[in-house]
Amino acid sequence: MNASQKSTVDEIRTRFDNDVDRFSNLETGQSATMDAPLVLDLITRVAAAGRPEAKHVLDIGCGAGNYTLKLLERIPGMNCTLVDLSKPMLDRAHERVTQATAQSVTTLQGDIREIDLPDETFDIVVAAAVLHHLRDDADWQQVFQKIHQAMRPGGIFLVSDLVVCDLPAADQVQWERYGQYLTHLRDDAYRQTVFDYIEKEDTPRSVLFQTEVCRAVGFRQVEVLHLNACFGSYCAVK
Repeated sequence: MNASQKSTVDEIRTRFDNDVDRFSNLETGQSATMDAPLVLDLITRVAAAGRPEAKHVLDIGCGAGNYTLKLLERIPGMNCTLVDLSKPMLDRAHERVTQATAQSVTTLQGDIREIDLPDETFDIVVAAAVLHHLRDDADWQQVFQKIHQAMRPGGIFLVSDLVVCDLPAADQVQWERYGQYLTHLRDDAYRQTVFDYIEKEDTPRSVLFQTEVCRAVGFRQVEVLHLNACFGSYCAVK
């Protein structure tokens, strides 16, 4: 399916408007995402180890706020900026995050490609299960450049997402492994439902592609943190 046939921003927003509860479990995360609890713990530990003095976090595609909540357990008292397409998601995230910090909690509803961000403000930027909605190379370049510009020197950018492999044989095997995971999690019908949804809505890129874009826009260090089948996590330091 080419990009013009993929879900529109409005269609994606509507789906998430109706799916708030599934994104609100801090202990299990999203069951269809492999290693969700492990990656939530890993990314927030790396963020806390890299920027223990952080004062401001930006959570892109924050959902119900799980990553920011876990970060606040490790780095209390941060100012938090939450971005999401979905107003119900933002409302749930704001409710939960304001209970976890006495500092400011700002919500921005919209597409990260269109939202204006302040320059050199954020110590930590998190993007979990969101970048796979970017469509073409220009989207990736623009969004990563915007994130880099919004971060303070030494800030850390952390990503967890659905990914592909650039080598076709490896990509085939990894999607087969993910399909087996989904079937074991529920059944073959559920596997097909998830795969159909990915085909309709998502345009993931490989970790290698994404880390190359990070370097191209100016991040000075990039580190892969975790890979399992069609899911990957990495970080980049400005």
